[in-house]
Amino acid sequence: MALDGLDHMELEESKGGSGLRQYYLSKIEELQLTVNEKSQNLRRLQAQRNELNAKVRLLREELQLLQEQGSYVGEVVRAMDKKKVLVKVTPNCRVALRNDSYTLHKILPNKVDPLVSLMMVEKVPDSTYEMIGGLDKQIKEIKEVIELPVKHPELFEALGIAQPKVEWST
Repeated sequence: MALDGLDHMELEESKGGSGLRQYYLSKIEELQLTVNEKSQNLRRLQAQRNELNAKVRLLREELQLLQEQGSYVGEVVRAMDKKKVLVKVTPNCRVALRNDSYTLHKILPNKVDPLVSLMMVEKVPDSTYEMIGGLDKQIKEIKEVIELPVKHPELFEALGIAQPKVEWST
């Protein structure tokens, strides 16, 4: 006849009760390990929650800044005193004004078209075709497409091809 858990405990209890005590001590130890694991998991999750809450707070602040209305740009006409100026709403000396109170809050740099600033060459390169290695095919294409129409327009006129409008400065 097989002994189930209850019969086993009765058998141990009849042997002096130390078996039941051991059983409960092992169960207590098991449950304490489970509680410790759950506590560690809880602390990890709380730290993760705090980190995510901090990110949410930063994102809300950023969103609020993005939703603020923009500023107007105005031209300083005349300085009234140290902290007040008369401003005209056309650019020359550019300043940023608060949208609600029209108070000056930032002096802006002179207006420069960003496309123009991207096209400006700050330093003229002193490279020649001879300095470029391994690009013979590309150099040949550049010479055919850009230099040839400028240096020998008669070739293109004879073929009836319109040459590109390029100003060549040497």
